[in-house]
Amino acid sequence: MYCLYPANYSSSTTDMEYNFRAIEKKWQEQWDQSHAYRVSNNGPKPKCYVLDMFPYPSGAGLHVGHPLGYIATDIYARYKRLKGYNVLHTMGYDAFGLPAEQYAMETGQHPAVTTAANMKTFRKQLDNIGFCYDWERQINTSDPGYYKWTQWIFLQIFESWYNRTTQKAEPISGLVNIFEKDGNAGLICPGDRTIQFTAAQWQGYSEKEQRDILMQYRLAFLAYAEVNWCAALGTVLANDEVINGVSERGGHPVVKKKMRQWFLRITEYANRLLEGLETVSFSDAMKEMQRNWIGKSQGAEIKFAVKNSTSHVDVYTTRPDTIFGVDFMVVAPEHDLVQKITTPAQQADIDKYLDYVKSRSERERMADVKQITGCFTGAYAINPFDGREIPVWIAEYVLAGYGTGAIMAVPCGDQRDFGFAKHFNIPITNIIGDAFNGQEANPTKDAKLQNSGFLDGMDMRPATDVVINKLEALGIGKRQINYKMRDAGFSRQRYWGEPFPIIYKDGIPYGMDEKDLPLELPHVENYKPGEEGEGPLANITDWVNVAPGVKRETNTMPGYAGSSWYFLRYMDPHNSHTFADRKATDYWNQVDVYVGGTEHAVGHLLYSRMWTKILFDLGHIGFDEPFKSLINQGMIQGSSRFVYRIHGTHQFVSAGLKDNYQTDKLHVDVNFVDGVTLNTAAFKKWKPDYYEATFILEDGQYICGTEVEKMSKSKYNTVNPNELVEKYGADTFRMYEMFLGPVEQSKPWDTKGIEGVHRFLKKLWRLFADEQKSLLVNEQAATPEEMKILHKTIHKIDQDTSSFSYNTAVSQFMICVNELATMRCHKRSILEPLLILLTPYAPHLCEELWQYIGNNESILNALYPVYNEQYTKESTFNYPVAINGKTRAEMGFALDADTAAIEKEVLASEIVQKWLEGNPPKKVIIVKGRMINVVI
Repeated sequence: MYCLYPANYSSSTTDMEYNFRAIEKKWQEQWDQSHAYRVSNNGPKPKCYVLDMFPYPSGAGLHVGHPLGYIATDIYARYKRLKGYNVLHTMGYDAFGLPAEQYAMETGQHPAVTTAANMKTFRKQLDNIGFCYDWERQINTSDPGYYKWTQWIFLQIFESWYNRTTQKAEPISGLVNIFEKDGNAGLICPGDRTIQFTAAQWQGYSEKEQRDILMQYRLAFLAYAEVNWCAALGTVLANDEVINGVSERGGHPVVKKKMRQWFLRITEYANRLLEGLETVSFSDAMKEMQRNWIGKSQGAEIKFAVKNSTSHVDVYTTRPDTIFGVDFMVVAPEHDLVQKITTPAQQADIDKYLDYVKSRSERERMADVKQITGCFTGAYAINPFDGREIPVWIAEYVLAGYGTGAIMAVPCGDQRDFGFAKHFNIPITNIIGDAFNGQEANPTKDAKLQNSGFLDGMDMRPATDVVINKLEALGIGKRQINYKMRDAGFSRQRYWGEPFPIIYKDGIPYGMDEKDLPLELPHVENYKPGEEGEGPLANITDWVNVAPGVKRETNTMPGYAGSSWYFLRYMDPHNSHTFADRKATDYWNQVDVYVGGTEHAVGHLLYSRMWTKILFDLGHIGFDEPFKSLINQGMIQGSSRFVYRIHGTHQFVSAGLKDNYQTDKLHVDVNFVDGVTLNTAAFKKWKPDYYEATFILEDGQYICGTEVEKMSKSKYNTVNPNELVEKYGADTFRMYEMFLGPVEQSKPWDTKGIEGVHRFLKKLWRLFADEQKSLLVNEQAATPEEMKILHKTIHKIDQDTSSFSYNTAVSQFMICVNELATMRCHKRSILEPLLILLTPYAPHLCEELWQYIGNNESILNALYPVYNEQYTKESTFNYPVAINGKTRAEMGFALDADTAAIEKEVLASEIVQKWLEGNPPKKVIIVKGRMINVVI
């Protein structure tokens, strides 16, 4: 342990005033100067890696909802340090991505400028709260020194394929060796299963043909995909930026357009991602979200020939046993088959319907379950078992990216198919179950199959197996495991992101030489979109054109690129030779506790798990799951306030009177409201619109409406932590955030309760110094009752802190301090351990009191108190004393007291004597450790 205090150090608070701001600033500076939170990558202590989901530095800065998870991990990290662990706890910034670019555009600045300014603001706010981060390990995903390794990892993924035999990623060079020797026999091509070739054919292919085939195997690959193209904005929009066929920003028309995009073949890892959930400590809800997103199912893929055509419709179904009930087929509008099978008579209708679908986002198509749309292609598929002709339709509710992009519709077994058939008057056969007679479908997994020859009367599972066996025997189908999850889009037509380390030579993509990394993002003042949806980098011709016939990729990586592996960089942040030294990753290994929001359940978490598995497969790290334990913190909700403007006027009516008028309900800044009472003078100065405001009051006050909502700048219900820290102190703020409720639960913010926590800390302070500023701590021996209070607290705080039950821990601290204050306990043997227990929660106050009572070492390095059960064992029991079964008194006796002695003392008591009235009792019943009953 180190000595925290220099020889010439003197406290600025020796008068023992609880001047919390001076104390907190002093210790924050001292900890920073002494590198108190510096962490080494070795040592004899056991390791503990505690991680926050790092933020993107928005222009709004932190509000009181943001630090909830950070305070929780800070308490845990400090606790584990006191428990003797070498704790890695650090912070960085997810600085690339759309939010940063949009904020920069809105403010007319360059994203590099706004990001740097926002990071500075975040750092100042975080420091103000007193976190124990090792800031020497800080990372910033937009720093070339960081994204060099993001690009390097991308190249590892690009130069790899997934070997389904060994169940891991392997270098693409090994795949080339296999092709040269055996072709691709037995190696199903994940990008195009129709690709088959011999070794001789492979060797006869041109370089372009070979690389095109390899692209269908690579884990990072190029493909054409439908995107939302907005010509007016000149950019591609995400699904959530499109509303009813127009852009959210500006309301401009949006159409579907096929563009070349980068993808990650995460589907190859689907089963391992599922299996990995069994090895980690995530909540059941989180695991279920990931399982549902991955969507594993077992069934069959069936080939339906198309009448009068060489084409066929491939469908995947989990219920191949319902093949005799197929009455029509539905193909995704984007499916390549549509143009091949559409008849001339139906072409005009199909083209019109396709134009409609292009105006719809994928989210809208999936959400509108009640809206039934579709169009008949004019083609018919043939049922391979009974030869029936089945009409082939297209409909927006089938998506090209799910399964095969086509379904066999069984109206008598599926409600949506039934509704589609009824809407378009498609005849419904009665193959499965009873006839509906025009009523709604009633599908059931246990339906018996009727009139289907070899399947008569069979239950679902045996029938499914029989059908699949028949399909395979006939060569028209096969057993198949499918996943709902689709390969992850990895291209963004944006400026503020990592450039791809890819160059195109005569149109063929190649990975850059690693020695040329990082490929830095060029600094430009104007980052408008390129033509036809290309990224803004396409406008920088000098950067794009490397040499004649050689061009750079103009898209950039998505925001989750840098966040998929950042936890590894924290382990070895200054390494210029590799993303992280193997010794460092072996030492820190998995993150022990990861805290973040559920909004990242199926995005960041899945991608990070995939990247970790790839790096593990390639031998770069020694573990294949990044996060051992995950805690999802709840949301701190804002308590919004509303004013009510009489429609068409500048007059505002108080909430209790608003029903008498036609009013507009408007959010008002909560900082102008005391509880529910509006500061009308401040409100009038707030915005020019309100300068002329007049008010209709209730009892001389303007009462605002209230509502609990998401805390958001747009709702004016955010509270800046800086203001609360300034008013009450960082220690009070930290403890109050935890006192609000369980970390995992969402809860509304209410500043009123913070006063109680602040009073608690001042009460604790008074155990050490009186109002005359005299030191009260003494060396007297503690009484058994004081030791009992202390050790009950040690036990409770240890349990609660280790399980993130911080709200109940804060309650226990309050109980303990109240009891010690009542007993006027100022004994060092009690107060010193109490300070150590409290240090993770209120580090500044504890460090100050620790040094004031004579300690030279920092409390950060103290040894955590050990619970001793002997101090909390009860030595006496308070018996309820009943007269004829009705309790009349309570008396305390030693647990090992003799029954005769107990009876003698009971009968001698004044209360019992009063009821006996001088007569002897008929019987005295004593149940040891429970009760006493005197029968008279």
